[in-house]
Amino acid sequence: MKFDHIGLVVRSLALGREALSPIVEIRAWTDEFIDPIQRVSVQFGRDSSNICYELIAPQGDGGPVAKALSSGRNILNHVAYLVPDLSEAGGRLRDAGAVPTADPMPAVAYGGSRIQFFVTPLRFIIELIESSGHEHRYRTSNP
Repeated sequence: MKFDHIGLVVRSLALGREALSPIVEIRAWTDEFIDPIQRVSVQFGRDSSNICYELIAPQGDGGPVAKALSSGRNILNHVAYLVPDLSEAGGRLRDAGAVPTADPMPAVAYGGSRIQFFVTPLRFIIELIESSGHEHRYRTSNP
């Protein structure tokens, strides 16, 4: 597994950018992605240490992101890793006691590559992104 990003739930991408940029010194933001399958809009930003943050805003009511936002829980939502084989990596997480939250699904921000979320025995969420040999499918707009 290779670290990819930290996911944060926000009410809107604009408010998230405004609040996060000065805190962790985001130096570049990607375009916004609207993902109707996940029912979210997302945007990625890199800080001065080159750590990638994903802002996740709900698209409508319902779904886990809207629930996290309304409850105020799971705002620091997940840690994401790129994996070459989602089935293999997911099996390894299951063997370690992690439970999938849903079946694998394609993600717009990753060019349709499959993603899957797992709740670990320590009660934090890991997202696996099937990389298919590609490092990142999104780019920040400023270097």
